[in-house]
Formats: sequence, C-alpha cells, structure tokens
Amino acid sequence: MDRLSNTIRPYAWGSTTAIPQLLGVEPTGEPQAEMWMGAHPGAPSRLERGPLNEVIDADPEAELGAEAVAKFGPRLPFLLKLLAAGAPLSLQVHPDLAQAKEGYADEERRGVPIDAPFRNYKDANHKPELICALTPFDGLCGFRDPNEAADLLAGLGVDSLKPYVDLLHAHPEEAALREVLTAVLSADKDAMTATVTEATAAAERLGGAYAPYASIARHYPGDPGVIAAMLLNYVQLQPGEALFLGAGVPHAYLNGLGVEIMANSDNVLRCGLTPKHVDVPELLRIVRFEATDPGVLRPEAGPDGEEVYETPIDEFRLSRYVLPEGSAAREVTARTPQILLCTAGTVTAGEFELAPGQSVFVPAGETAEISGNGTIFRATVVA
Repeated sequence: MDRLSNTIRPYAWGSTTAIPQLLGVEPTGEPQAEMWMGAHPGAPSRLERGPLNEVIDADPEAELGAEAVAKFGPRLPFLLKLLAAGAPLSLQVHPDLAQAKEGYADEERRGVPIDAPFRNYKDANHKPELICALTPFDGLCGFRDPNEAADLLAGLGVDSLKPYVDLLHAHPEEAALREVLTAVLSADKDAMTATVTEATAAAERLGGAYAPYASIARHYPGDPGVIAAMLLNYVQLQPGEALFLGAGVPHAYLNGLGVEIMANSDNVLRCGLTPKHVDVPELLRIVRFEATDPGVLRPEAGPDGEEVYETPIDEFRLSRYVLPEGSAAREVTARTPQILLCTAGTVTAGEFELAPGQSVFVPAGETAEISGNGTIFRATVVA
C-alpha cells in the first residue's frame, strides 16, 4: 500500500476555496478545480516508488491483478477526482465505446495532432462517470420532457424563442429535441447573442426556476449554451447523493464539491458554456435525443458497513464507509486495484493515517485495514 501525492488542476471554473477547505489549508486565491488520483498520464499520482503510471507499467499484473489486466489491459481503468465547481463547466457529452474507437481512428487517419485544440478524440475509450456530492451540488443532466422545456422557454416571454417553443410542442420527442438543439447551436451568432441577452434579463427578473440559468448566463453572457441548458434537467444533489452519466447524455456541473470517478478517458464533445472547441455536427451525432429522469443515486448498504453506488459500468466501482467513533476495524480486500480517499474526520488505512483529501493506492490482492472516525471512499473495478 502506498500513500498518494496528487496534482490539483487549476481550471478557470474551479472554486478558490472548496478543496483548500477540505484539505485544511489556506486558499491561494487561484481556482482549484480538480484533484486527480490515478495513473492518467496528464497528471499521475506519485508514490514513493515513482509516478503511479510508471509503477503500473513496470509490472501491470502485480499492481492491477491478472483479471483486471485481462479485461481492461495493462492500465488503471479509472480516474478518481475531487471536483470543486465554482462556475459552470462546459455543456458536454461523451461518446460510447464504439463511437470513441471510430472517432479516434478517423482523427488518427486524418493526421490530426493529438494535442490539437480542435481534436475531439484523445483516446479510443468511452468516458462514463459518476459524481457523488460532498456538499450541496448543482448540475444539469439529460433532456427534459420537450413539453416541460417548451413551457420553460415560453415563460421567458422572448419572441425569438417562440419558434423553438413551437417545435418542442409539435414534434415527437426525439425530433423535437434534435431540431431545437441543432437550431440553437447553428443560429446566427449575433442573433443568438441578442436572444440570450433578452432571455437572461427575463430570467433575472423572474427568478425561481429561472435562477440557475440566470447564474449560468452571468458566467457566459450571450452563449447559446444558456438556451441549450434550459432543455436539460436541473438537479440539486445533497451530500451523499450521486449522478451517473452514461454515453450521449448531455450534462454540466454548475456548483459544489464532489467525488468524481470515471473511465480513464479524455473524450469530451462540447456544445456551449466554454471557450474551448465546439464541433456541432459531431456532437449532434453523439447526443442521445431522449428525455430522461436524472436518476439520483443513493448508496445501497452492503456487507460490513460498505455503501455502494451501483452503476452499469465495470471500469469503476465507487463505495464509501462512514466510520463512527469506536467502530471495529474493517478489512478491505480486492482482486483488483483500489484507491482509498478520506473525505471527513480521520481514518487509518493500513499503516497510514489519512486526513480529508488524503488517499492511498492498494495493489490488487492486498488487504487494507480501515478504522477511525470519518468517511472514506473506495474506488476499484469490476473484473
């Protein structure tokens, strides 16, 4: 077992205070958006033995276990993060595995540089993800029912939104959502900026259900993503609640601190609320145009106090232990690799005492005895 030293990514949308507060350190004044725990080459965790990706490369079966290597290849299949949103993230979707393989192969064949800002597919993997709230957490997840979206847009009283309202009412669900999102993202830039500006003023005035979109617009004035966001479900998570985001589901995190886990991929297609590359035709090919219930997840009780967030994905499995003071030690063993992350109190994992924000890597087949008074999240895979 090894203590991890992890990199904090300073993305512009990050909170300046949430991660420092969890870690018990003074804020720097700069955004601290994500703390990465894993073997992603962009920011691998560091062990005394070296960067985790290099440790795994040296002996994949010893670190990951034969079953995980056989199923996922010689790399850690997941990336665990602390995510602290102080402003909205980009409105985005992720491809499924077949789409990722196809898109990656196409861009490789066309010679698109892997680090090009206009490249869509950085790898050939899908990127399902799960976010579990540590604080109240706001986000957008999946399309609303078209009639509900129409009513929300109509309530703004903006004449230039009326054609979208009519489309949402007039067509079957998939066609309605596809036509409206396509129209919003393909509209004349100046005309859409004027529409968003008028809609923002109305949202500020009306408040209530419109308040989240007014807030988004303050961060991204005139962005067509503000209108696109109104097509999606607005979700407020309480601490301990989670969202699973599968392929093709449009989503954006807005505000809050959470534990995020995802398949080890960097494939993102954006449609707004970002200065980064937006590829509308490719995004429209990937998006699943269907109204969905966001499906807020709550942990299911397992043996020995483990609380599991059930998902249909094998690349990761997230659970937590809430350890009351004086509780008996628990042995955590898996045939697959594990990362243990403390998020509250003080927890002992093996020989290491962990404060909030501290973590350890447990190689496949090793046992970690955990005890203390606090909360510890467990990330592993299903092999």
